[in-house]
Amino acid sequence: MQFIISGSHGTDDPTMATLPFMAAKAAREQGHDVILFLWNEAVTLARPGIGDHITGVNLPPLKDTLVAIQTAGVPIWVCGACAVARKIGEPDLVTGALIKNMGDYIKAVAERDKCVAF
Repeated sequence: MQFIISGSHGTDDPTMATLPFMAAKAAREQGHDVILFLWNEAVTLARPGIGDHITGVNLPPLKDTLVAIQTAGVPIWVCGACAVARKIGEPDLVTGALIKNMGDYIKAVAERDKCVAF
């Protein structure tokens, strides 16, 4: 099955920020094809070090989940307009993260079996 999992929360809500990363990790571990799409405040989580101190309620640290999805090769797509608004460019991103536009997101949603949003 193919998933696109999107997150919109950043450091403002550690629990909601972590959930899309956990969902992407779980989907990959179950053998699914998955893309993680970050938009709104979640784009800040694609910067190195930002997730190092984020731990949601009863959740593993975001930094550990990020490493797991990077190791598994899960693509991390970062909303271009959201990134520009926060002065984030591709050189500012963690390994595996790419700036994508809304057209890329909509195309991926249309091609996927499931779209999960946090």
